[in-house]
Amino acid sequence: MTIAAAAADNDLTEFYRQYLAVGVLAIAAVVMVGAMLGVGALLRPKRPQSEKYITYESGSDPFGQFGQQNVRYYLYALLFVIFDVETVFLFPWAIGADGGQLGWLGFIEISIFTGVLIAGLAYLWRKGLFKWA
Repeated sequence: MTIAAAAADNDLTEFYRQYLAVGVLAIAAVVMVGAMLGVGALLRPKRPQSEKYITYESGSDPFGQFGQQNVRYYLYALLFVIFDVETVFLFPWAIGADGGQLGWLGFIEISIFTGVLIAGLAYLWRKGLFKWA
């Protein structure tokens, strides 16, 4: 066996050793989560009551078979998701703009993106979605 082949074998075993460490940590994480859920299931009180299974949302008592809910709550949730996703797209741009890597093209792209979001916000405002009462 030559020196190059021995070095390649050493590199290969080090490569597998790193994957083994990741595998052991993944198995340990799964075992710990299972153990915590099991201990919680053993220690928590079990008192089933029919009131616990009633749909309840936003301080209003449900009525009817399924419990009627106001659509407005779902619109607020959707609005939150839209603007939350906006921040996910703005963070990478902010990091790239900080280093000066984007230039004018990056500025124009983010201006168009922000303009579309502002137009959507204006549309929702005009439709009266932000009237909380």
